[in-house]
Amino acid sequence: MKNRMPFFTLWTALMAILCAAAFSLTVETAAAGETPQTSSSQPAWIELLKRHPYPYLIPIPEPRPTELDGAYTRIVVSPVERVHCLRCPDYAPEGGVWKLSLNKGVFRIFHVESGWKSIGTFIVSGDRLLLANDPNCVDGVGLYRWQLEKGQLVLETIDDPCAIKLRAMNLTQQPWMSCRPPNIEPLPRNK
Repeated sequence: MKNRMPFFTLWTALMAILCAAAFSLTVETAAAGETPQTSSSQPAWIELLKRHPYPYLIPIPEPRPTELDGAYTRIVVSPVERVHCLRCPDYAPEGGVWKLSLNKGVFRIFHVESGWKSIGTFIVSGDRLLLANDPNCVDGVGLYRWQLEKGQLVLETIDDPCAIKLRAMNLTQQPWMSCRPPNIEPLPRNK
């Protein structure tokens, strides 16, 4: 079993990198108004990127860039097989690929395998992240401490009662890998 662990970690990292690359391309293509070639779950993600949150609890923040803006992804390895349900709880921390977009005060989250998705607003102040206007939690807000380091977004719950605390469990169960390249310098051209 010990010999399989490095392979498993390497495989998970490789899958996350591939997923991040595909996710980044999808975000850029959708933002440009183009329709990318899609997998069976991609139309739902593209549609979510086009939607805007509703001000259930607080006004929609001004669309200003934040230090957290970007696309994030993660692969959750589940020890049990996913159980089919007709009305699964919101933010259930299911195994599989998760996508998170933070863009100018709007967050979008998507679970690829089930097609579950949500949208809301966020405000960043120092190392605090406030989530609000989520249709799954119209009467409450979530408060988190965040850290962005080495290409990973790590969230720590301060208080979030949303979806019987499943949103907090889901968002904090493991780091989110940034789909942002490590630098913005252009590649050198061969002459």
